[in-house]
Formats: sequence, structure tokens, C-alpha cells
Amino acid sequence: MVPRRLRKDHRVSGEPRHALLAVPIALIALVTVIDILAPPSVHLGPFLVAAPAVTASFAGPRATGCVGALAVLAQAVIAMVRTSLTDLNHTVQLITLILMSAFVTSFAARRERHEKELTQLRSVATAAQEVVLKPLPHRIGPLRIASVYLAAETEAQIGGDLYAAARTARGSRILIGDVRGKGLEAVGDAALLLGAFRGAAHRRADLSALVAFLEGTVSSDLDDPAAPEDETADRGEAFITAAVLDIPDDEPTLHLINCGHPPPLLLRRGQVSLLEVRHPAPPLGLTEFVETDLSAETFTFEPGDIVLLYTDGVIEARDRDGTFYPLTQRAVSESRKGPDALLAHLCKDLLHHAGGQLDDDAAMVAIERLPGAS
Repeated sequence: MVPRRLRKDHRVSGEPRHALLAVPIALIALVTVIDILAPPSVHLGPFLVAAPAVTASFAGPRATGCVGALAVLAQAVIAMVRTSLTDLNHTVQLITLILMSAFVTSFAARRERHEKELTQLRSVATAAQEVVLKPLPHRIGPLRIASVYLAAETEAQIGGDLYAAARTARGSRILIGDVRGKGLEAVGDAALLLGAFRGAAHRRADLSALVAFLEGTVSSDLDDPAAPEDETADRGEAFITAAVLDIPDDEPTLHLINCGHPPPLLLRRGQVSLLEVRHPAPPLGLTEFVETDLSAETFTFEPGDIVLLYTDGVIEARDRDGTFYPLTQRAVSESRKGPDALLAHLCKDLLHHAGGQLDDDAAMVAIERLPGAS
């Protein structure tokens, strides 16, 4: 099964950081030797401040302070060799170097503290999202399913991408969605929608009634009168795009209601087509502003077909030239190998297209109707 969640960690590890310390230390040694050997009119001591400044860009306050102290010691050695510690020029250079080293050390301490806070926030948000976004079953009724969540690299910017599946008496229902916004608030909105879907998917016989229930749940939360006034103002622009599918067990079709979400792809015998509904509904939470039609539309879904659901983080991923990821073209080549191979291929290809790092979280779900199921 394709891993449900993939994340890379590009932070510099301890060993590379220790290796980088050779750069400022070498700089101190080089400046010291050249300044001692230079003519009396040439003073390179002020360049020593570059050593702690460079160290602060990648190391913590302890390493930065040590390099700063080493630079001050080097300046003192230069002063004693060339003139004396009480020489006005070298005294000013020493005081300046001490002050600048203290400043960049405090900067390194603040940066390290900020990184720890972001890491903690990311960990909390990730843990919350892991609880909310449960793994989809690999097999549900006559369907084989693969799912994947690709997390963006930006710290503390957990997205609100979501998916879920539920069994009914006559088939399976699949939800994919994307909450507007980032962070814990987006995770909370995703949890609200997922909870409503899991609770109602098997009780609402009609797909339109299910989506109407989901809309009511989202809208009532956004209009919560008990919420603080400043929070309510921010929530006024919140919404969730979603696509909800109902796939019967005993007929080669699927029923779809699309609420402002990117249209699913249908992969059939090496061909790809968009499942575009004629009357898309607005995103959940916005129906009060737009006349809404929650009627489901039916599409053929034969044995061997694969339906690919995805969030906008996939199709909005850009390469270095600013070109969007061509999902439709890239999905065709591996479609004959099944959902797992398809998503494995798309994950690798998407990350390669985006240069190894996504700006937004992305989710994909591939659903195959198995032969002999209809």
C-alpha cells in the first residue's frame, strides 16, 4: 500500500553543522596571519566580525559565542604582535568585535528558540492531523483503494486536505476535500467535516441529502455565535471544497457531487478524462451566498477503471519555470498497474517536478473497481 503520509526533513543535521564550523575558524586563522604579516598601514582585523556572523546563520548561540570569543582572542593576538592591547586602533576594534559578537550570539539564540517553537507547533499539528485523517482501507467492497498525503515543507503550515471512505448497504462513499487556510484551525475544520461524513454517510440514503447535511454542519460551525468576535471575522472567509462520490456495488457507475473541488480523473484503458459535473455546487460553507444545486450526476465506472481524486496542492505545484504540474498527462502512464503503482509514480514525479519541495500539502486517492464486481 502506498504510505498514507510522506514528509521529508531538509533541516541541517548536527554533523554537517559541525563541519561548517571549519569555515569561520579558517576565516579567523586566515585574517590573523595576513594581518600580522601585512604592512603597518593595513588593518584586516575588522573582517574578523564575519566569523561569528557566518556562524550565527547555521549554528546555535553556544557555537556562535565560542567563535566570537575565538575572534576576540585572535584580535588580541594581532594587537600584541603588531603594537599593544592599549593601542587606540586595536582597542576600538576589540570593543567593536566584542559588541558585534554578543549581538550575533543573541540573534542565534533567538533564531534557535524560534525554530524550536515552530518544530513543536508542527509536531502538535501533525499529531492532531494524524488522529483526524485515518488511513483508508486498502479494499472496500468491490473497490481497491490507495491514498497518499504529501506534506508541504513550510514549518507550521499544516494544510487542511482530507479524505475518508464509508460503507453503506448498497455501496461505498468517498469524500475528498480541502479546507481553506492552514494550521490547527484547518485541522479542526477538517475534523468537523470528517466526523460529520463518518457519522452520516451510512445513514443518509440519498447522496444529495448527505451533502446537504455536510453543508449544514460546516455552515453552522462557521456561524457559531459563541465564537469570539475577532475569530468570527476571520472565519467569515472560511470554506471547504469537497467532492463526494457514491459508488454502488452492483452497477458500473458512480454518482458525484462536486462542491468547488478539482474534478476527478477517470482512467480507462490508457485514456484519461475529467469527471466534470454540469452543475457544480459552491464550496461547503458558501451556499448562503450562491444559489445551490446539490443534485448528483452519474458517470460510468466499469471494472478495471480507476478514479483519481486529488487536492489543488497537486495541480498547483510549480517547477522552476512556474509551470503547473500536468497531472492529466502524467497519470496515464501507470494507470494500468493499479492504484498503488499509480500513486507511487505520481508522488515521485510530483516531487521531482516541484524540485523536491511542495508549497502546499497535497492529497490523492485512487479507486479501482475490480473485475467481476458489477
